[in-house]
Amino acid sequence: MKKIGLLTLLILATLLFALALTASAAGPKAPAAPVPAAAAIPATPAAATPEEHPHIHEALEAMRNAKHHLETAEHDFHGHRVKAIEHLDQAIHEAEICEHER
Repeated sequence: MKKIGLLTLLILATLLFALALTASAAGPKAPAAPVPAAAAIPATPAAATPEEHPHIHEALEAMRNAKHHLETAEHDFHGHRVKAIEHLDQAIHEAEICEHER
């Protein structure tokens, strides 16, 4: 019974952390300074690197680690383990999108 509670707590904390990151990313932004016309269009679009978003990168690692623990668990937990893995897949996908945006 303690394993189920600990596992549930770990999953819940990971999902809340991911949701908090996406909520803070979607929050109000400060007005940007005017950009000169020549600098408005970059010559080549640059993809963001994990170093530019360390919190999202760390959250991705934690979610992937949690998913691995769930996948290797010995018990099915009445279908909740599979559902938690599905939710983690969705959260990982969303965090990967965040990580690659500038």
